[in-house]
Amino acid sequence: MTAAAMSPAVAAVTPTSATQAAPAGWPTGPGRRTTQQQPDRDLRRILGEIDQRRIEATVRKLVSFGTRHTLSSQTDPVRGIGAARDWIFRELRSYPGQLAVELQSFVQPPSPRIPVATTITNVLATLHGSKDPSRIYVVSGHYDSRASDPLDAVSDAPGADDDASGVAAVMEIARVLATRDVDATIIFAAVAGEEQGLYGAAHLASKLTGVQGMFTNDIVGTAPADASHVVRLFAEGVPTSETPEQAAVRRSVGGENDSPSRQLARFVTDLAGTGMTVEVIYRRDRYLRGGDHIPFLERGFPAARFTEPHEDYAHQHQNVRVENGVQYGDLPEFCDFGYMTRVARVNAAALWSLATAPGTPRNVRIRTNRLTNETDLVWDVDPAAGGYEVVWRPTEAADWTHRIPVGAVGAHTVDLSKDNVFFGVRAVGVNGRRSPVAFPVPAP
Repeated sequence: MTAAAMSPAVAAVTPTSATQAAPAGWPTGPGRRTTQQQPDRDLRRILGEIDQRRIEATVRKLVSFGTRHTLSSQTDPVRGIGAARDWIFRELRSYPGQLAVELQSFVQPPSPRIPVATTITNVLATLHGSKDPSRIYVVSGHYDSRASDPLDAVSDAPGADDDASGVAAVMEIARVLATRDVDATIIFAAVAGEEQGLYGAAHLASKLTGVQGMFTNDIVGTAPADASHVVRLFAEGVPTSETPEQAAVRRSVGGENDSPSRQLARFVTDLAGTGMTVEVIYRRDRYLRGGDHIPFLERGFPAARFTEPHEDYAHQHQNVRVENGVQYGDLPEFCDFGYMTRVARVNAAALWSLATAPGTPRNVRIRTNRLTNETDLVWDVDPAAGGYEVVWRPTEAADWTHRIPVGAVGAHTVDLSKDNVFFGVRAVGVNGRRSPVAFPVPAP
């Protein structure tokens, strides 16, 4: 469909150049978003059901197992990772609704932090999509913990913030969403082996296909008073899984800030109503560190990490002790359960919005078979989508600044040069919910 063939309503809001003033009501300038998705009645109800008391009770219960080190006892009924595993499994199974709860076990061969072959078990609760079950979103926290020595499976390792906080958030979201109908599938995962090498997440990722978004919640338990409504979201630029051929295209056309994970992060920041500021960090993870989203990135899945804004290293990866009058150890008294609840609401809003919207458009391309100052975009049409929007922004802008609703079509021509701006396409459901943006690649 060309600009001339568009309906008058659409044609009337199509700028003819990158420098032309935008029509009334359109955002302008770098950093101005095209739209912010407001919570509807269903989402407001979901956010209201996230229960701080239950999140706190889950953290304290996980701490009560003494240590949850991956190498700790798997058979002791009250202490060790096995007791924690079994409690998480029973708790998830107790939630009313449609969750399919399972233990996913495998044997991890010896490695630098696994001295002998060790069984590692993920606890998974799956809410199957009713319309598009092969489209999958994953949210995780890791239930293993550690002391100062990563091989110390005996000392107390309460792991309240790292990462009972993430597990508690995931379990509470699972409880609230378990009775809801979603189009796509959501997997709520409590994974193990993170502190020993991201092993549980790597195994889970290796068993999945069709993942269009993954969030890990790792160290989301507290924040300083001046940042108590801020959560960091780490999202990589150049994809971890990028091939040499893809790198050659990127160097030619750009896209360092347009990976699928960055589009997923933009999707989260566009969600209103959570009471939190999501601060996207343009980095795969913290400096020279890693988390459970990385195995998903390695397999080409969009993934990002939620983490509190200011980590306290006296209460992370430390033996419980008092030294020079300072209390060390990852204890629940240093957690802010209200903060955890707000982070859980951000996750719930993202998962619900993703799983009840159309999937990210596929095979989005810019035609390059003719030299022109127009831009021809094409993509695969999803019958479940109510329509599509073409979005664009100046190359120096962090977020999309313009959009055109184009209807339920698979092609659109914009009277702007692809040399001067970045384009994207997103799907819009009949319920008004939007998918993450897909960044186009050159068509043959």
